[in-house]
Amino acid sequence: MLNKAILMGRLTRDPELRHTQNNTPVASFTLAIDRRKGSNGERQTDFIDCVAWGRQGEFVKQWFAKGVMAIVVGRIQSRNWEDKNGSKRTTIEINVDEISFGETKKSREANGGYDTGYNSGYDSGSQIRPENNSYSAPAFDLPDGDSDFAELGDDDGDVPF
Repeated sequence: MLNKAILMGRLTRDPELRHTQNNTPVASFTLAIDRRKGSNGERQTDFIDCVAWGRQGEFVKQWFAKGVMAIVVGRIQSRNWEDKNGSKRTTIEINVDEISFGETKKSREANGGYDTGYNSGYDSGSQIRPENNSYSAPAFDLPDGDSDFAELGDDDGDVPF
C-alpha cells in the first residue's frame, strides 16, 4: 500500500506547538494550496491541516511562520475525535515526514517579506512552475570571496565511471 502526499503552499497562521501527556512536542499548521478550476483558469484554494511530531514539530515552530512557503512530504491520515457538544468528528490531515522551505530567503525579501495573500505568479524560488509543467531548481547565489565552490561548464568531458 502507498500513502504519500507532497504539498507546496503557504502557512495560513503561525504553527501551534503543544505537548502530549508524554511531553512529546506536536506542531499543527495549515497550508493554503492554490489549484486551477476548470478550463477557464479560475483558481480555488484548498486548506490542508498538517501535523509534525517530535523534533520535526519543534523545527516547524522555530523556523516557519504565517505566509512562509513550505514543501511538505508526509502521509494522509484520518483522526476521530469528539467536540465540546459530544458530537463525533473526523479530521483528515497530513502527518509530516519532511518539511522544507519552498522559496529562498532572497526571494521572500524581494517580495517584501512573507506574502500572506494569493500570488498569481510563482516566486523565483519555487521549484514547480505549473504554467508550463516544467521543473527547475531554485536560483542560489554563489558565495562571495574565496570559496571552494565554482560553476561547472557545459562540457561533460570524459566521465570517470
